[in-house]
Amino acid sequence: MARIRHTAEQIIHKLREAEIALSQGQSVGAACKQIEVTPQTYYRWRKEYGGLRTDQAKRLRELERENGRLKKLVADQALDNAILREAASGNF
Repeated sequence: MARIRHTAEQIIHKLREAEIALSQGQSVGAACKQIEVTPQTYYRWRKEYGGLRTDQAKRLRELERENGRLKKLVADQALDNAILREAASGNF
């Protein structure tokens, strides 16, 4: 079975569909079958995207991307500092 990557907007839409199905009395398994995901995926999505709106999910992705970029910059800077410290200790 091919793996499908869902966008944050698609995930939030599917979670809303599942909430509607659950409020109509369907079981979690039936609701998951309706939105075409496994119960494990449903619970993982609900944990991560539970109360978000689509604009909030977009902002979350942007912040995660920026955070990763900043972490990479800090790691590069720390490496540069270590190299300079090592080079400076050998000169004296």
